[in-house]
Amino acid sequence: MLRIGIVAGEPSGDMLGAGLVHELSKKVENISIEGIGGEKLANEKMNILFPMERLSVMGFTEIFGRYFELKKIRGKLIKYFLENPPDVFIGIDAPDFNLYIEKKLRQAGIKTIHYVSPSIWAWRENRVKNIRESVDLILNLFPFETEIYDKYNIPNRYIGHPLADTLLSSPPDIKSARSQLDIPLGKKMIAILPGSRKNEIRRIAPSLLKAAYILQQKNKNILFVSALVDKSSYEIFKKIKNKVTPTLEIKNHIGKTHRIIESSDIVMLASGTATLETMLLYKPMVVVYKLSWPTYFIVKMLTKIPYASLPNILANDNIVSECLQHRCRPKVIVSELDKLLNSSNNIKKTINCYKKLSNILRKQANTEAANAVLKLIQYEKFT
Repeated sequence: MLRIGIVAGEPSGDMLGAGLVHELSKKVENISIEGIGGEKLANEKMNILFPMERLSVMGFTEIFGRYFELKKIRGKLIKYFLENPPDVFIGIDAPDFNLYIEKKLRQAGIKTIHYVSPSIWAWRENRVKNIRESVDLILNLFPFETEIYDKYNIPNRYIGHPLADTLLSSPPDIKSARSQLDIPLGKKMIAILPGSRKNEIRRIAPSLLKAAYILQQKNKNILFVSALVDKSSYEIFKKIKNKVTPTLEIKNHIGKTHRIIESSDIVMLASGTATLETMLLYKPMVVVYKLSWPTYFIVKMLTKIPYASLPNILANDNIVSECLQHRCRPKVIVSELDKLLNSSNNIKKTINCYKKLSNILRKQANTEAANAVLKLIQYEKFT
């Protein structure tokens, strides 16, 4: 039996892990997966050792508040995997948490893979020494990452992004998506995606909702629809909505992010993986984000690139609007949305950029990742 340890710290990692495991299951008859994951990995018959929600935290000051809990979980995971060594351990994203585990396991002779490159191209490039000591292989989602790891002689493989394979397999169908969500075609629809982490929802949702209210007052033909990842996120969002914009007309959905993006005309959303999904569905967007001020100043000092959203980072250009930190205010967001609502030429130019970037990311990533895992551990020795 092939035994694999996996730790995924948030929904995007859960999705990547589930795709990888699903592909491995096609190639390996007997496989055991255990570690930390969410609903998608659980559906792939993963033995969940700790709930994924305990790892989902963003920002320096936020991590400090949870430090001892996270350290305790990490220590238990290391102990478990040392006593029950897998054939390979795969840490998915969450580098500050996973690289320490990978280093300890690799020192014990266990093969380690880090899936999703830490953002050394954006900040803290000095982490490469720790990465080199911690992993046997890095799986890169983006093409520009390969050059960086090759420079430091760190084994890596560009596999593309699974979302590109999934979303580009058929063109977006706004009519079908709206029919499934019971949204009329005659309305101009703006999707609201306030993020997957509870803290970011609390910081970002008020500005998004207030911006929506301002726009709805100006144009009654605009319909707002929100996408929340789970029930607890929905309850937080609903409470904020009732407090800051009680009369805003908005439809709320849980777990239908893809369909809501597909059915929209414009998306306003938190910076993160959802910006990539929005790009791959060819939807114009306004990206927002807000950190705690101590975290923001630390990131500002350390970051090397001028962009936060994945479309802009991939294009190395400002192709989508970003309303970050002090610009994450209702009037600023409304101003950026108005530019999209009133200019079809800007939208056409943006969509053309999307298409070029999307084709670069389409490489059958799940298959590439599964093949890389099996090659690293020389799976034929197990058969």
